[in-house]
Amino acid sequence: MAVQPSSALLTDHYELTMVASALRSGVAHRRAVFELFARRLPAGRAYGVVAGIDRMLEAVGRFRFDESTIDHLVTAGVVAPGPMVDWLADYRFSGDITGYAEGELFFPYSPVLTVTGSFAECVVLETVLLSILNHDSAVASAAARMSDAAGDRLLIEGGSRRTDPESAVAAARAGFVGGFDTTSNLEAGRRYGIPTGGTTAHAFVLAHRSESDAFAAQSETLGADSTYLVDTFDVAEGIRRAVATVGTDIGAVRIDSGDLLSETLAARALLDELGAKSCRIVVSSDLDEFKMAELEAANAPIDAYLVGTSLVTGSGHPTASMVYKLVSIADDDDPSSELRAVGKLSPGKRTLGGRKDVHRTLDADGRFSAEVLSVLPVDLEGDSMTPQVSLMRDGEVVVDLTNPAAAQARCAQRRTQLLDADRTPWPERAPAIPTIWEGVEEPLSAPVHAGVVNGPAVSE
Repeated sequence: MAVQPSSALLTDHYELTMVASALRSGVAHRRAVFELFARRLPAGRAYGVVAGIDRMLEAVGRFRFDESTIDHLVTAGVVAPGPMVDWLADYRFSGDITGYAEGELFFPYSPVLTVTGSFAECVVLETVLLSILNHDSAVASAAARMSDAAGDRLLIEGGSRRTDPESAVAAARAGFVGGFDTTSNLEAGRRYGIPTGGTTAHAFVLAHRSESDAFAAQSETLGADSTYLVDTFDVAEGIRRAVATVGTDIGAVRIDSGDLLSETLAARALLDELGAKSCRIVVSSDLDEFKMAELEAANAPIDAYLVGTSLVTGSGHPTASMVYKLVSIADDDDPSSELRAVGKLSPGKRTLGGRKDVHRTLDADGRFSAEVLSVLPVDLEGDSMTPQVSLMRDGEVVVDLTNPAAAQARCAQRRTQLLDADRTPWPERAPAIPTIWEGVEEPLSAPVHAGVVNGPAVSE
């Protein structure tokens, strides 16, 4: 197996300058707790979906500073020879990470990750953790909203040409977690076992002397049951030629332009008239959850949606707006020392100190009624669940990283625990459930003052 490259430089310059300064001040080796969370959801969103846990853990495992990496950092003047270089050479994350399972829903202030270890070994991971989880969770959140809007229609991800190649692979996986069925991206298929699919584009049709010639070549190669692109010139004529060439057992037609409601209604009527009653209709053309919901509400005869740009860009919100903040730290290097709660009081960016316990309460129908956060342990009610699971222990991964289907199933199941009215592009409540703070003042309602608050010592 090929050795994977280091992920240590997928980070910001200031992460290393903080470590160097922490080594000098003496706080580098003090036990600390960081939390990764979003202070708020995008406007009009009822929930978010966690994705990227697998990529995040893999990146933490590769976060090492080899000789060539250190040489570069010294030559570039990022670090100076001495204690910092020694620390980099020995770096390996040896702490613990707990977090929301992949496919889990998150809400404002949900502790999506809790990272425990020395201050230096935890703080240096900030950029890579946020980079991965902000991207993948944004895509998965958009995918879940589209899945909600589309009902039981087939969802096809086709956004590879709209983003960076590696982002495309990540987006394909995150889209699958959020509810998409297949992807066009072959590397995502190889790497993650996601079903792939694809047939032809307009260039293929135009390369032939006629639509009929193109359809014949496709049928001979891919079979009658494949999907035929019929809108290169005229949709109705394209359908007639496709059925005449392929036969009434044609699998599907795809429409990629025009008014999709009127085009699909006309296409369904024409296909039935021609005897191709089992032919499915696939649509594309800059779709998002809003357009899909409108088409579904109008009873458009659509069997599958192919979505590209909107999905891989988070449908208008390309980041989940997650942040990574120190919430507790010891006052010395003794591993048995109590941790002191710390937090920001910056206006609009308040952070509550102390490690958060979290659980969700359920109503009589098994739906989520609230997410409860506390800096002290609480007695769980009979009908409640805890979204956090152990991800890394003593620097070793303790979860399965090879099963995106399980994450997809989790995401689908969790969404059934929301009210139907909150599973639309225009939810009645945003967020879908309230966050309840036990034993501490709600961050957004508390008075804010510039500075840092240092609380009393608390147990981890």
